[in-house]
This record gives sequence, structure tokens and C-alpha cells, in this order.
Amino acid sequence: MSEGSKIAKAAGIITICMILARILGYVREALLYYIFGQNRITDIFNAAFSIPDFIYMLLVGGALSSAFIPVFGGYLAKGENEEGWQVASIVINLVVILMLSAISLGMLFTPDLIRLLVPGFNASEIGMTVYLTRIMFIQTFFMGLSGVAMGILNSYKHFVTPAVGSVLYSLSIVVVGGVLGPRIGIVAFAIGVVIGAVLNFAVQLPVLLKLGLRYKPVLQLSHPGIKQIGALVFPVLIGLSVSQFNLFVSQNLASGLPSGQLAALRTAQRFMQIPIGIFAAAISTAVFPTLTEHAARMEWGQFRRIYSLGIRTTNFLAIPCVAGLIAIGYPVVRLFFEMGNFTPESTAATSIALFYYSFGIIGYSGATVLNRVYYALKDTRTPVAVGIGTVILNIILNIWLVKPMGHSGLALAYSLVGMVNMLLLILLLKVKIGSVDGKRITLSALGSSLAALVTGVSAYAVVSILEGVLGTAAKTAQLLAVGGGVGAGILVYFLLSYLLRLEEFQLVLDLIKRRLGMKRKASTIS
Repeated sequence: MSEGSKIAKAAGIITICMILARILGYVREALLYYIFGQNRITDIFNAAFSIPDFIYMLLVGGALSSAFIPVFGGYLAKGENEEGWQVASIVINLVVILMLSAISLGMLFTPDLIRLLVPGFNASEIGMTVYLTRIMFIQTFFMGLSGVAMGILNSYKHFVTPAVGSVLYSLSIVVVGGVLGPRIGIVAFAIGVVIGAVLNFAVQLPVLLKLGLRYKPVLQLSHPGIKQIGALVFPVLIGLSVSQFNLFVSQNLASGLPSGQLAALRTAQRFMQIPIGIFAAAISTAVFPTLTEHAARMEWGQFRRIYSLGIRTTNFLAIPCVAGLIAIGYPVVRLFFEMGNFTPESTAATSIALFYYSFGIIGYSGATVLNRVYYALKDTRTPVAVGIGTVILNIILNIWLVKPMGHSGLALAYSLVGMVNMLLLILLLKVKIGSVDGKRITLSALGSSLAALVTGVSAYAVVSILEGVLGTAAKTAQLLAVGGGVGAGILVYFLLSYLLRLEEFQLVLDLIKRRLGMKRKASTIS
């Protein structure tokens, strides 16, 4: 199997698991709003959840794996497995110490942190947010361990189990929140977060043991590998914190807006994160170990080829998602959330935020892959410098847009910052490595954009026609309308991609054919 095929297969496996995790994430959100509505209660949970969610994205998403894989994977590529496992043992011990310290400090200073994040909340709302946050702080310990475990497994090109862990994480929140929520209130969802974090780590242990986990109780901070990770991890932490910090800025300003608008922003932002979390994260995770190997061996031609493939494939999948959400975002939000205590007013508030968030999908998807490209080159300073600049830009845009546009202005600012972040990373990468295959990437993006434009119009037309015939009162009618629009959009997009002869479409088609061929072969053997 070729290198590209291996990456495509890994990306496919990760994508399936991430789709499952995102579906469960939707169920979690739908349950939350069905039980409690989009109001101050869910504003409180979203504010409290933002801190452990931030840590989850940072560690598992994540800083540990991004700094750890280039070093640990480098030892494996050179056949120095014992040294690699020595480094892994030291990192595990450091994580245990740091996480226990972070939990202790977090528990102590939670009230101050919450007042900083949501200054618009009153005293009782602050108190409840602090209580939920302290419960969810417990998950940080297990998330730290999960980050290291994922880094080890990905270095061995094992992607399935960490992806399954993310599914179990979301599933736990759904089950615990759904069962206990009506009985004990919003705290049930916080308990589900903790149980999910434990299961996320636990599911990876058997595979680690099978690989021959060689843990040692050592803390040799002077080890060259630890020094390399130390040089990488802090800039990576800052780089990966950028988008989350931008959300914190939006949350800070949204806390002073009318009740429910903070929840509307969070719901819309999670919708926007679906294609980023499924496609961009899967592709960046799959190409990262290969990029690291080529960089370690100074195989720059292969490095550029894999980088270009990652960016083009990400754009091919992200661009139609933008068109789709812009075209039928309102019917989608209504279908998935408008039930129970989630009102038509909540749908309107969420869909307008989603409209403006949608524009940022391309930027944040591209940045997800580009950050891994820089990390593979062991350059963490550039993403950090760009990140700091975009944080400043985000604050300026948020303050400028929130007054005339309300919560939708915060969403627009977030999207604009994502696009600027991606463009700066590409320009600086060209300075660093020379050619970035810019012409090929641009032509691919233009082809995808043309196909996506027709796709969006087609999806909107189909949904409008079906709504006119079936109405919108029944969930069945909404499902048929949205399903028809999505189906028509996918069909049109892939047909146009075929007619335009987009290379990325052929890559996806080849992956599907290989999977079908593997299934037929397995069926014949059985």
C-alpha cells in the first residue's frame, strides 16, 4: 500500500469515529436544550464547560501529542525505541504531577476565573458556574494522560483507539446527562464529562500494553528528548490556545447580552466545528506522523507533497460545508434543536450566529493542518507569533462588531480572524520552505468553490420546494426537507467535482473503492 493510501485509510478510520463522536455531541446538545431550554441555565453550563473543553482541545487535541510525536516518533524512525520509551515515561510522570497541581490551583481560584470569563453573570449565576466547573476540573487529570497515550499510539500509526476514546467521551455525557438530568439537574452533565474523560483514557490502555508499554518511574528532566519537547510544548500550547482564547473573548462580551445568547453562540460554534473536527482534524492527525518522518529524514519533496495533499483535501471537504450551512443553516438548526424548551426564537438566534460562523470553517480547517506542518518542522514560534497577532485582531473586531451586530458580530469576528490566521501561516511557510504548491492549492480551492456555490443554491432550492409542499410543522417534514437538500447538495457537489476533474475527488473515490473492495474480499474469505 502506498504512503498516500495509508494516510487516506487512516484519515478514513479517524473520520468515521469523529463522525460518531460529533453525532453524540449533537445528541448531548439536543438533550441539554430539550431538558433545560436555551436560557441562563444552559448559559451557565456552557460557561463552566468551556474550561474543561478548552483543556480537552489543548491536551487531547492537542499540545501534548503535537510536541510529543515529533520527538517520540523521531526516536522510533531512527530505531532508538528504548530511548523513545524513556522519554515517554518521563512525560507521563510530568503530566501526572502537572495535572494534579493544575487541579489544585484550579479548584482554589475557580471563582476568580469565572468572574473573568463571564463578568455579566450575577452572584448566584457565578456560584453555580463555579460549582459545575470544579466538578469538571477532575477530568483534566485523565485528559492529560489521554494526550500522552494518543501521542504514543499515533506515533505507531495506530489511530483507531484514540478516536474510539473520543466517542466514549461524548457517549458518557449523553447517557449520564440524559438519565440523571431530569432528576438532579444540570450537574448530571458535569458528572458525565468526568466519567467520559476516565473512559477516554481507559480504552487506550490495552493497546498501549499490547504495543509493549515500557513505563519507568523516572523524572530525568535533563534528557535531550525532554528538552526538545520542552522547547516545543509551550509555544504549541499558545498556538493551540488561540482559537479557544478567541472564544473566551466572545464569551466574556456575550455574558452581558440578553439571556440565552451565550448559549446560542456556543451551539452555533459547535455546529461550525463539526466539519473542522471531522475532516480537518482527521486529515491533520493522519498526515502528521508522515510529515514528521519526512522532516526528520530531510525528504523535502515528499514533505511538500504530503502537506499539499493535506491542505487540498481539507479544502475539498470544508468548502461545500460552508456553502451548505449558509444555504440551509436555519432549517438544520430548527430540525435538530427546536423541540422541548428550545423555542423558535432560540432557532433564530442560533441560526444567525451559525451564518456568520460558517465563513470561518475554511480558515480554521486550513490552520489545523498548517499548525501540524509547522510542528513537524519543529517550528512552534511561527504559529505562536501568528496566533498572538490574531488574538489582538480578534479583541479589536469583537469590541467593534458587538455593539452594532450583537452576538452575530462576535461570530463574524471569530470567522474573519480564522481566515487571516490561515493566510498568514501559508505566507510564512512559503518563506520558510520555498514552494508551497500554491498554484495547485489555489486552483483546487477555486474548483471546489465553484462546485460548492452551485451546491449551496441547489440545497436551498430543494429545501424551499419541499418545505412548500410538506410544511414545517412536523419533524418528519423537516427531516425530509433537510435530508433532500443535503442529499441533493452532495450529489451536485460530487458530480461537478467529477466534471471539473478535481484530483481530491478522485482521492476520495479511490478510498471508497478500496474500502468496498476490502469488504468484498473479507466477505468472500468468510
